[in-house]
Amino acid sequence: MTTTFFFLLITILLHSSCHTLTVADDFVRPVDRSLLGLNKEEKVSHFKFYWHDTLSGRNPSSVPVIPPTNKVNTTTLFGLVNMLDNPLTLGPTLSSKLIGRAQGFYASTGQTEVDLLMAMNFVFVDEKYNGSSITILGRNPIFNKTRELAVIGGSGVFRFARGYAQLKTYSVDLKTLDAIVEYNVFVIHY
Repeated sequence: MTTTFFFLLITILLHSSCHTLTVADDFVRPVDRSLLGLNKEEKVSHFKFYWHDTLSGRNPSSVPVIPPTNKVNTTTLFGLVNMLDNPLTLGPTLSSKLIGRAQGFYASTGQTEVDLLMAMNFVFVDEKYNGSSITILGRNPIFNKTRELAVIGGSGVFRFARGYAQLKTYSVDLKTLDAIVEYNVFVIHY
């Protein structure tokens, strides 16, 4: 009887471990790269456009959702979080051709200098890029002449994208804090 019980127990354990392996195989499996369009040669694209951050007026494109804290140094606006839906244009004027929108947020993360954590999707509306997006993330020390943020992904034409964006402030209105920033984005994609 003990031998039969032992044999039955081993059989059940082996069966359940095989089932566990099957479940794990269903969770992750290799995929043919060509099914995802990854068999093509990678391209490197350079995009130059202007980001319009408007905090003033009747229809601002950037609004504070969390005010800066009053518990520490507020000269850097530490703790401020702004949500944005900023126009992206070919030229530095808002009347330039609209090529997309930057949707996301920035947060003031520096206690001793003005540093912004920026997380945005550049959602394009122009021609072959219509509906595609590039995702940007990184630290933006806004008083530096040139800053760099990472391209961490994308969608549509920009699936599996990677690269970087260089930022230069084009203009800032010191009364309203409205800003125009030139973006040069270098993206590797398929």
